Amino acid sequence: MASKYKAMVLSCIDPRFQTIVFNYLKRKKLTGKYSKFTIAGSAIGVTANKFKKWHKTFWDNFDTSIKMHNISKLIVINHRDCGAAKIVNRKKVFSKINETRVHKNSFHKIKKLFKKKYPKLSIEFKIISLNSKVETFR
Repeated sequence: MASKYKAMVLSCIDPRFQTIVFNYLKRKKLTGKYSKFTIAGSAIGVTANKFKKWHKTFWDNFDTSIKMHNISKLIVINHRDCGAAKIVNRKKVFSKINETRVHKNSFHKIKKLFKKKYPKLSIEFKIISLNSKVETFR
């Protein structure tokens, strides 16, 4: 059954960011137009080897959402001060530069998988900060 939904939003479970993500999607006029999948680390959680057991769950859920909700886009929202990024960081020091590298790597991995599986659908990448600043990545 097709519905009015158009996007799947992948975001993190971090309670500090629930309202920030909701308000961002509201500003984008997406209220009532998206399905949501929330998992620790967002894109990091569905791409990093450390969380490999979670990957299939996300893709199975996305496949189901496409069928049930007429999804045409995946919006991936990671966030700053990310615990999952700290877990998969390979440097001794965790800095904003290292965190950005981890986020970009997760975006690259999910984009590669996504474009292979769903070449006709679009994908967006965002990183949100605690002050609600939104960075867009391509």
